[in-house]
Amino acid sequence: MPLRPQTDVLRGSLDLLILKTLSLAPMHGWGINQRVQQISKGVLEVNQGSLYPALQRLEKAGLVTSDWDTSDNNRRARYYRLTATGHRALGFELENWRRVAAGLEAVLNVS
Repeated sequence: MPLRPQTDVLRGSLDLLILKTLSLAPMHGWGINQRVQQISKGVLEVNQGSLYPALQRLEKAGLVTSDWDTSDNNRRARYYRLTATGHRALGFELENWRRVAAGLEAVLNVS
């Protein structure tokens, strides 16, 4: 049985997941969630209640921009895309994540 819910584990990495997913292609919020699930083979799921506030925060910070468009099923949806600043932030966040993951791995491998 896990010690913490999956949402707690993802909380610190949500911005990174969003930025990385949007680096692949512009997409709407539901598409971001689906892409994260697909790539992680169902291990990761982005809570919709956390996703949209995060997208608004990233847009306010100038890391993403959005426009209304029509989705594949002919519904209006807000599509998000990375800005140039967002691409740079993604590089920084990836490097930071790798440093933290290496530190965690070092601690977990101590016998």
